[in-house]
Amino acid sequence: MPAALKEVRNRIKSVQSTQQITKAMKMVSAAKLRRAQEAILQMRPYAKKLQEMLSNIVSNTDGDISADLSVQRPVNNVLIIAITSDRGLCGAYNANVIKLTKALAQEKYPAQLEKGKVTVWPIGKKAFEAMQKFAVINNPVYKDVLQALSFESVQEVAQGAIEAFSKNEFDVVEIVYSEFRNAATQSFVVERFLPIPKVENKDGKSTKADFIFEPDQETLIAELMPKILNTQLYKAVLDANASEHGARMTAMDKASENANELLKDLRISYNRARQAAITTELTEIVSGAAALQG
Repeated sequence: MPAALKEVRNRIKSVQSTQQITKAMKMVSAAKLRRAQEAILQMRPYAKKLQEMLSNIVSNTDGDISADLSVQRPVNNVLIIAITSDRGLCGAYNANVIKLTKALAQEKYPAQLEKGKVTVWPIGKKAFEAMQKFAVINNPVYKDVLQALSFESVQEVAQGAIEAFSKNEFDVVEIVYSEFRNAATQSFVVERFLPIPKVENKDGKSTKADFIFEPDQETLIAELMPKILNTQLYKAVLDANASEHGARMTAMDKASENANELLKDLRISYNRARQAAITTELTEIVSGAAALQG
């Protein structure tokens, strides 16, 4: 077999092997996506209602009853919780989260970034790897949260942020993650975690809901705030998890399609090379026969 034919045949086998892998990864991601999608669709209305309730309660409080978690203060130290995946092969999913995290720091907090006062807590190994040279990472242990993906593991991050904010270690906490829309679409968003935003009307003024507190305002807020904040971050992690599987499934489907196109081109090249080799052999045989007769 001519060298050119052998090379093309080897490439065809290589592409076919890769295509089998991409198809298998697509099927695995599709199965994981179904479970992740159910989890976030069930959690989202609950988390949204809790967040609205929390904002309304904060708007309805006077003085420092809100345990300082809604207090707006000058921003000197910033914490960004960036949620990516542990693994790659999911298209531009991780790159978009990292890009948005950097843009948030550079455009919204440039002075703090220049002074080294922007801290990133990465959830996901890809965020941890990308942010090491960009900002301060003082809690790298949080990069392993996705391996367990439980409420308890996410709660550890949320409680750490709440405690740090209460101690004035950070003046603002932002979450950067991908909000799940469907398998092919994700929205990359920045969400304020702390201080807790108040509900504002169209004039930009805080609105006050008419709540009756039982047993009393202080007890209710002290009990509710941490739980609702834990739920808020857990919802963001579930959103990111569903987005990751959707992005990976879409990326692997596209890779399989690209492999099909490449195989078509390679088979055409192989047939052309084979035809050229046969034509050359026939020409040599005819030439040899003609020489013998002459």
